[in-house]
Amino acid sequence: MPIDILMPALSPTMEVGTLAKWLVQEGDDVAPGDVIAEIETDKATMEVEAVDEGKMGKILIPEGSADVPVNQRIAVLLEEGEDASAISDAPAATPAPVAASQAAPAPNAVSEPAASEPTAPAAIPAGAADSGFTVGNRIFASPLARRLAKEQGLDLAAIAGSGPHGRIVKRDVEAAASAGTAKAAPAPAPSAAPAAAPAPSDDKTMALFKDGTYDVVPHDNMRKVIARRLTEAKSTIPHFYLTIDVELDALLKLRADLNAAAPKVDDKPAYKLSVNDFVIKALALGLKAVPDANVTWTDSGMLKHKVVDVGVAVSIPGGLITPVVRDADMKALSALSNEMKDYARRARDRKLMPEEYQGGSTAVSNLGMFGIKDFSAVINPPHATILAVGAGSERAVVKDHAVTVATVMSVTLSTDHRAVDGALGAELLAAFKGYIENPMSMLV
Repeated sequence: MPIDILMPALSPTMEVGTLAKWLVQEGDDVAPGDVIAEIETDKATMEVEAVDEGKMGKILIPEGSADVPVNQRIAVLLEEGEDASAISDAPAATPAPVAASQAAPAPNAVSEPAASEPTAPAAIPAGAADSGFTVGNRIFASPLARRLAKEQGLDLAAIAGSGPHGRIVKRDVEAAASAGTAKAAPAPAPSAAPAAAPAPSDDKTMALFKDGTYDVVPHDNMRKVIARRLTEAKSTIPHFYLTIDVELDALLKLRADLNAAAPKVDDKPAYKLSVNDFVIKALALGLKAVPDANVTWTDSGMLKHKVVDVGVAVSIPGGLITPVVRDADMKALSALSNEMKDYARRARDRKLMPEEYQGGSTAVSNLGMFGIKDFSAVINPPHATILAVGAGSERAVVKDHAVTVATVMSVTLSTDHRAVDGALGAELLAAFKGYIENPMSMLV
C-alpha cells in the first residue's frame, strides 16, 4: 500500500516547518537512507532521509511552502506495482512519520507541544465512533472543516467523518450543511466566576497607531519559539541575580602570549583565543569545583549532572541559538575555541544538528563586544543558571589602600532559585572569579 511521508519533528521545539527543497521528483526511485528533502526548522536547515524503499508517487507539499505542521502528509511513496491514481491529494495527518531520520529529541531535551494543528493519534482505539473521531473531548477534523463548521454554526461532534480514521473533512461539513443534519454548535455556558480580561488583539494594538506609519512583518518560526520559550522561562522559573566584578589584566596578557605562540597550519594560526573562550572554560571549571550548582530542577527530583556541558548564546539572523560545548571543563582552550568558532559558523548557516544545541546545565551570554557594561540574561530551560558577560573596561580600583587602574568586567549570574540558592550561586561566582583572575590555573 502507499506509504505516507510526513513532516518530521526535527527538534523538540518544532511545531511547523518550511519545506525548503525537494531533492527528488515524482517517479524517482527512493531507497532507505536517500536524502529526499531539506526542511527549515525554527533552529536550522536539515536534510531528511527516507526510511522505506519505493517510487516517489506524489509530492503533496511544494518546495518553498512555509508553516507546514509536524506530522502533515507531504508526499506519498509507492511500493512496487502500485499506481499513483489511488493517491489522495489531501495532505492529511497520519499516525507516524516515515521520513524523519532525526525526529527523536535528545533524552535530556525539554519536550514541547508538537503541532498545534489537530492530527490523528498514534494509535486509534478499536470501535471508534462513526462521527468525528474523538480522544477525550477532542474532535479530529481538518483545519478547513473546522473553519467551515464554525462559519455555518455546525456542531462537529454531530458530523460523521469520512477522512482517514474518521477524521472530518470539507466534504463532510458541506454534506451536513446541505442536509441540515448537524445541529448548531452550542454556545458556551456562562461562567460563575468573572473571566480574566483577554489580551489585546492584534487589531486593537494596531488601532493605536496611525495607518501607514508601520509595516507588519510576520513572525517566522524561530521568533515564535523564542517568544514562547522566554515567556515560559520568565513565568515558571523564579529568577535570582548575582553580580560580581572580575579583573582581566592577567587573562589578557596570557591570551596575547598564547595567541602569539600558536603554531601555524597552512600559514594560519592553529587557534586564536578570545576572552569568551576563557569565560566558558572558567564557568565550566567553576561548576566542577561547585558540583551542587551543576544541576537541573525537575518536579520529581534534582538532576545532579556528572558532566559539565556549557551552552553559548550565538546571535543569528532573526534570533539566537545556544550550541552546547560538551565536557567543557576537560577541553584545552585551543580545542574549545576552535569548536566554538565552528559552532558559530554553522549556527549562522543554520546547519547545527539538534544534539549540538540541546541539553546542558548552564549557558554563557556575552554582549561585551557590543559595549554593554552589564545585563541580566533569561535562563534557557533546562538550564539552572546563565552567566551574562559585559564589556571589560579600564576602571579605578583600590588596592592596598591606593587607587590604581585595572581592566574590569562585570558578570551577572541568573539562577533558578529552586535549584541554586543565593549562597550557592555566590560560591560558583567566587570560583569563576578565581579562574578568571588566575588564568594560568585553567591551563593545568
